[in-house]
Amino acid sequence: MTHLSQINVISLSKRASSFTSEGSVTVEAALAVPIFFFAVLSLVYLLEIMNVQTVMRSALHCAAKEIAEEAYVNPLVIRGKLEKHIVEHVGETWLDHSVISGGSDGIDCRKSMAWGSTGIMDLSLIYKVEVPILMFRIPAIVQEESMRVKGWNGYAGNGFGNQSDETVYITDTGIVYHKDADCTYLELSIKSVAISDVEQLRNESGGKYYPCESCMRKTFGKQMVYITDTGNRYHGSLSCSRLKRTVYAVPLSEVFGRGGCKRCVK
Repeated sequence: MTHLSQINVISLSKRASSFTSEGSVTVEAALAVPIFFFAVLSLVYLLEIMNVQTVMRSALHCAAKEIAEEAYVNPLVIRGKLEKHIVEHVGETWLDHSVISGGSDGIDCRKSMAWGSTGIMDLSLIYKVEVPILMFRIPAIVQEESMRVKGWNGYAGNGFGNQSDETVYITDTGIVYHKDADCTYLELSIKSVAISDVEQLRNESGGKYYPCESCMRKTFGKQMVYITDTGNRYHGSLSCSRLKRTVYAVPLSEVFGRGGCKRCVK
């Protein structure tokens, strides 16, 4: 009788252990699946935000060309006209279904201005990006694209420029001019890397990366940072102003001391 009791106790113990093990696996799976899903969703929206930045920057380039051509008739930058050009280039339907807060109504160019005496126009495009994840209340991210162009207002008749003079694109720090506004050399190749790996990484010139004075004042808790192939700083935020590159559209005749880009100037 005692022998049978011992067998029953052992059997019940094994069964309880089996149930406990299965329950533990079920709990771990229930915790892991939402975390994995959230990580995938975060990556998808990060790629979507980068796509929106590229589209809006390209739209501002196109709108800037049209505004520059109209500068002879109207030297003032009209906010509504600039916003209309941008919406036309991107598409109202695309904007209304994007992660931009307010869709086509969320485009703001109020900071744009023109300097009548020089014909220089500073164009600004501001919009907010919302990440629609219901589980977490993530605040809207403010994005700004800016560009400086010179309005076409004719020539003074001093021999510089002619009707065949084409528009080219330059940057503040660049040493070449570009014929294509979408040239890859004008676009910053932003990459995210682990902050622990920055010390070993080098840019295209073989130089080291140093913390950005603007956005890396506080490094505590940062796991990932952002770098570019041509820069020498690493950044803690994609919205850092140092990750923006100002592009100027100017007549080719006014580009002095710069060679042509080997990629877009044949």
